[in-house]
Order: sequence, then C-alpha cells, then structure tokens
Amino acid sequence: MYKNILVPVDGNELSNSAVKHACEFAKEIGARLTFYYAKPDYIPANLSGEVLLGDISVDEALAGAMQRQAESILADAAQVAANADVACETLSEHCDTPHAGIIATAANKGCDLICMASHGRRGASALLLGSETQKVLTHCKVPVLVYR
Repeated sequence: MYKNILVPVDGNELSNSAVKHACEFAKEIGARLTFYYAKPDYIPANLSGEVLLGDISVDEALAGAMQRQAESILADAAQVAANADVACETLSEHCDTPHAGIIATAANKGCDLICMASHGRRGASALLLGSETQKVLTHCKVPVLVYR
C-alpha cells in the first residue's frame, strides 16, 4: 500500500490534528512519514526595490525567526511521530507558493500519498483566501488524503 506519506504542516490546530491522524494511519500500515514546512520566500528590503537601503540586521532577524519557526513546527510533528513509534523525516524549504513546494517535495521524496489538513472554507472566503489543499488536489498526481 503506501510506504512514504508526505504531511505538510503549518503549526495550526487543524494541521496538528492531521499530524496525529497521519501518525496513527502510518503506524497501522507500516509507512514512514515526511513532514514538510513551506517557508515563504523572503526578499530582503535592500534587494526588493521597495527601499533604497534596508537594515540588514532586520532582514537577518526575520530570516532567523522564520527558520526557528519552521524548526519548531517540524520538531513538534517529529515528536508526535516518535511517540507513535513511526519513522519520519522533516524538511523545510523556501518556496513561492506552498502548494508548489508540497507537490515538488512529494515527487522528490518519492511519496506515494499526501495527507494534509483543509480548513474547508467555502464561498467568498475560499475565493479570497484560496486553498493550498485545493491547489494540491488540482495539480498533483499523487493521491491526497484530506483531513478536516
């Protein structure tokens, strides 16, 4: 059946619930998990053209904070997997859009299933906010298990 399940995480409550369910599922079927956090691309102010001179220390502090956040979210997911006695790896990358990073990671890591959370937005909020889950479902060739 499934051997390597990709679990995109973002640290919110629904994502954390999806992590727990993915761990339970992986344990039942003997699969391993790959937790993935998509870091937003960040262009330092001094390179973005928005200002002539940026404060490098602010840029470095923001990049460092983004990295620490990614590490913390992935460490929490890895701890849930360890508690469930499920093998896992963690990965975080900068990407233009989270759905593109998720799809690329699934392909690069040989994942045969993506298990991800969805907020289930409908109507105008779905149109305005978009849905990374919907974009993954639309563009990915790997099966997707949606947790809500």
